[in-house]
Amino acid sequence: MNVNGVRAASGKGLLEWLAGTAADVVCLQEVRARPEELPDAFRAALDEHGWHLRMAPSATAKGRNGVAVLSRAEPEAVRIGFGDPATDLDGRYLEVDLPGGLTVGSLYLPKGLAGTDKQDAKDAFCRSFGDHLRAAFGRCVATGRSMVVAGDWNIAPTELDLRNWRGNRNNSGFLPHERAWFAGLLEHGWADLVRELHPDVDGPYSWWSYRGRAFDNDVGWRIDHLLGTPGVAAAATGTVVERAPSHERRWSDHAPVTVRLGDAG
Repeated sequence: MNVNGVRAASGKGLLEWLAGTAADVVCLQEVRARPEELPDAFRAALDEHGWHLRMAPSATAKGRNGVAVLSRAEPEAVRIGFGDPATDLDGRYLEVDLPGGLTVGSLYLPKGLAGTDKQDAKDAFCRSFGDHLRAAFGRCVATGRSMVVAGDWNIAPTELDLRNWRGNRNNSGFLPHERAWFAGLLEHGWADLVRELHPDVDGPYSWWSYRGRAFDNDVGWRIDHLLGTPGVAAAATGTVVERAPSHERRWSDHAPVTVRLGDAG
């Protein structure tokens, strides 16, 4: 889940959420802090509730980006980035191997702005990251390992994934080539775990603008995705978007998205 800064979120409800969740793994994006900058209350909450923390802060933009993985089990291996010198220091991807043959990636895919250098950078990231995901999928098939990549993908894949899709056809996050890139991952074999469990519904949305009454009117986007290998998809038994009960009780403009798994073999 995108927390919009762990220091701010820790004072708005994140710590209470971590204390109450039954999740075995939590992926965070936009942590916006280096390890030495984490709030004492956040560290204490991790210790109290048995979380192991692995982080990939940004080394290129202090106070921005940053991803993390919290896990009940201690990771067996940790990898920062995906072998792309142009982005590996930006705090956008972290991958951990967990006991039991499961790899989990936490992703913060760049935002874009159509027709600008910012969109070019997003497209370049997608090309490189797509190569990584296809290679990782092949390794999982060859070895029997399972993998989930969770995070803020900044792409709404279909018209079902944002309320105002007609008005966003020319905006980054819903551009035709972005949606085609995401669809190509699914064609390769990755499963969109939330969509597979909710195949024909609008949303469920996971992000709402702070402007206007977007949250109150549920004018949202589904951009926080969990992609899994086939064994994970077969084990998925349910999913929930933990939408805050009111605008005032939000601690991010994103909501946590949780998928329940059985034996992810």
